[in-house]
Formats: sequence, structure tokens, C-alpha cells
Amino acid sequence: MIIRQFEKEKYIAYLAITGIAAHLVLRFVFHAPETVWQTPLGIVLGLGGAPLVWDLFIKLFKRQFGSDLLAGISIVTSIILGEYLAGSLVVLMLSGGEALEGYAIRRASSVLEALAKRMPSIAHRKISGAISDGPIADVKIGDLLVVLPHEICPVDGVIVEGRGAMDESYLTGEPFIVDKTPGSEVLSGAVNDEFSLTIRAVKLAVDSRYAKIMEVMRAAEENRPNIRRLGDTLGAFYTPLAVVIAVMAWVIAGDPMRFLAVLVIATPCPLLIA
Repeated sequence: MIIRQFEKEKYIAYLAITGIAAHLVLRFVFHAPETVWQTPLGIVLGLGGAPLVWDLFIKLFKRQFGSDLLAGISIVTSIILGEYLAGSLVVLMLSGGEALEGYAIRRASSVLEALAKRMPSIAHRKISGAISDGPIADVKIGDLLVVLPHEICPVDGVIVEGRGAMDESYLTGEPFIVDKTPGSEVLSGAVNDEFSLTIRAVKLAVDSRYAKIMEVMRAAEENRPNIRRLGDTLGAFYTPLAVVIAVMAWVIAGDPMRFLAVLVIATPCPLLIA
């Protein structure tokens, strides 16, 4: 549902960019009549602004007073006052920021999926000199495991037999092959090189490095960033204050354009924040 919402925002952002570009070309390059160069902006506000304002209205009904509510008020005010370009720019800011956030979420999801696919499900346990394959979840601390050439280490452990090297770049980000000898620590998720190694498990699979990385990635995907939650909290106070200041500017100047100008300036730009 969240990804589908971000997909909608992406298409609205594309529409806003296209409409604003068409408006500028028709107005300043072809010097078309006003009714012609206003048409693309009307399409942006009708097809893009209306869904955004409706979503914000639903948030308002649920008493979710985020700072993006100012964007919705700005869009409605710009339509009433005939300032379609200002409204279209706000549509672009709002939808563009949401689209970028959706891209970041999809990318994090793809990374998490790649991590999950890469995690081994079978461990080669060495029992009385014989090798027995079993689920990685059955590995206990102290078990002897054999990591075959080019396999991924299933759990954190210590080498007890064999010499070789492991590629830990997927875990540390450092593009180096690390030599391994008896007594060396090995990390789950590291890729073994050319020789078989026998390790002693020092952690369960769920407590090993690779599992912890996946746990952090999953938590980052499911939970909203603290800065975003803080922004929404502050928006509950910032939005009414901005509206009050905008109304005061309108009353003092006697010009409703002042109301719109204050709202547009006060609207946080999600495109830049994202």
C-alpha cells in the first residue's frame, strides 16, 4: 500500500514537471495567448493537485497536522486566486519529495531482499570426523562447521583447522581479501576463498553478524526516521502559526496575494528535505 502511494506521487511529479515546462515554453518561447499557456498548469492542478489535496484532507480529518498541510492550503489558495504556476510548483515540491522517499524505501527493500537471498540455509556440521548437513538454525555454540570453497560462512566463529582467505567486503565495505589461519575470527556472511576451513561456532545464527545486519536493515525499512517523526510533531505547531501569520499579512496589506505568498514561503520543501 505504501509503495503504491509513492508510485502515485511519482507520476504526479512527472506530470508537474511536464506541465510547468510546457507552460514556460508556450508563454515565453511561442508567446501563446494566456488561455493556452495556462492550460498545462490547470491540468497539473486538476490531475495532480486534487489527489494530493484530498490525501491531506484525509490527514486533517484524522487530526494529523503535518507541515505538509500548508502545501495543501497553498494549492487551494493558488487555484482560488488564479496563481496556477505557484500552485503547480507546490504540487511538484510535495509530490517530488514523496517520490524520492518512495525510491529510497524501494532501494532499501531491494537491498534487504538481496541480503536474505544471500544468507545460507544449510550448515556442514562436522561430527566425529563425518560431515552432516543440517539447517543453520540447528547450529549450536561450540559446533564444528566446515566452510567449503566459495561458500558463505553461516555463523560467526573461530578457525580451528585450515588456512585460507575470506572476502568480507559485503560486511565491512572494505575491498580486501582477509587471510585466515587457525585462531582467526570469521564472520557470518563472509565468502570463503579457495580452501576448506573448519570453524568452531561462537554465536548462534540469529546472533551472528549477518543476522544483525539484516535485523538493522529490516528495522530501518519498517520504522520511519526520527527526523521525519520530529518534523510531523513540529508541524502540528508550525502549521497553525504559519496560517495565522498569513491571515495577518492579508488583513494588514488588504491583499489576498499576501496570504498566498506567506503560505508558499512557509511551506517546507519536501523535495529538498528528501
